[in-house]
Amino acid sequence: MKFSTQREVLLQPLSQVIGVVERRQTLPVLANFLISAVGNRLSVTGTDMEVELVASVKADISREGDTTVPARKLVDIVRMLPEGAKISINLDEDRLILTSARSRYTLSTLPASEFPATDQVETLETVEIQEAALKRLLDKTSFAMANQDVRYYLNGLLFEFQDSCLKTVATDGHRLAICELEEDLGVTQNRQLIVPRKGVLELSRMLSDSDEMVELALGKNHIRLVKGSTIFTSKLIDGRFPDYGAVIPLGTDRHIILDRDGFTHALQRAAILSNEKYRGVRLEAAGNSIKIIAHNPQHEEAVEELEAELNFDKVSIGFNVTYLLDALTALDADAITLKLKDANSSCLITVKGDNSNRHVVMPLKL
Repeated sequence: MKFSTQREVLLQPLSQVIGVVERRQTLPVLANFLISAVGNRLSVTGTDMEVELVASVKADISREGDTTVPARKLVDIVRMLPEGAKISINLDEDRLILTSARSRYTLSTLPASEFPATDQVETLETVEIQEAALKRLLDKTSFAMANQDVRYYLNGLLFEFQDSCLKTVATDGHRLAICELEEDLGVTQNRQLIVPRKGVLELSRMLSDSDEMVELALGKNHIRLVKGSTIFTSKLIDGRFPDYGAVIPLGTDRHIILDRDGFTHALQRAAILSNEKYRGVRLEAAGNSIKIIAHNPQHEEAVEELEAELNFDKVSIGFNVTYLLDALTALDADAITLKLKDANSSCLITVKGDNSNRHVVMPLKL
């Protein structure tokens, strides 16, 4: 294998793929990129056996071939070379030699045959979706995914495809985030897919706010996204996502309407004196205002008071301040509505007149 290209051209696929390469590996070859030069295309592949990313670019290839090379070392070397530098790469037996002007680097390699191949995706159906719309679905919900929960099916994001709607849903058992896209994507039957946390984070990283369409291939055990010359593939979590509809509180006839920015900043200030372990704040709503109260074991206290619009007399309820702030950050509006049934029920946080993005936060006993 032998090819040459510009620093910036090579850095693009390397930077796109490096995110999936774990620092700690069970197999030495998983710390490597698979680099393949065929025709006039150079492709770079990274995998952790669960998520795979392939990015390709044009290159001046004088000898075709493939090999695997230490991923982070190669990225660091190319990144540190001067802008506009021309890079030549030559595979000499089991060594990869990279030269640029007066610089020369020799890297160890492992055979391409040792690199794990992703199972062929058995595509059940393919849908096209606007890139910005898909990114929004992820950004508005992915923060509520569990992290290393024993209920493994919570360590991911639910994609629910219905007749004319795509929903993403995430929950860690303490809060729930739902975002909907009302659009007929042409799915032939309703489907539920759980994409693992690592796959969701990588997918979110590679998407932009572009109006371009991307292709999603839905398989029995995999999901694949094709965006230009980049292909993302992730295994699915084999499990049943809980009935999230049962978590959305009913009879929430007590409404508190608040300015989103004012509420966010007041919560951030009060959080400074909250208990570091439980991160609890108490909301006391009465009349036409709401108080945010935080305490900690050092007997320190924060009290913030805001104007609010209430349709009831009063209520006092505790929440984890981080969960409230995450939900507020995900909502796009000047005013938000907290909907409650009583002081012991979950809180539904929405934007007035828009149900496409909803958040449920469980109460906290303080």
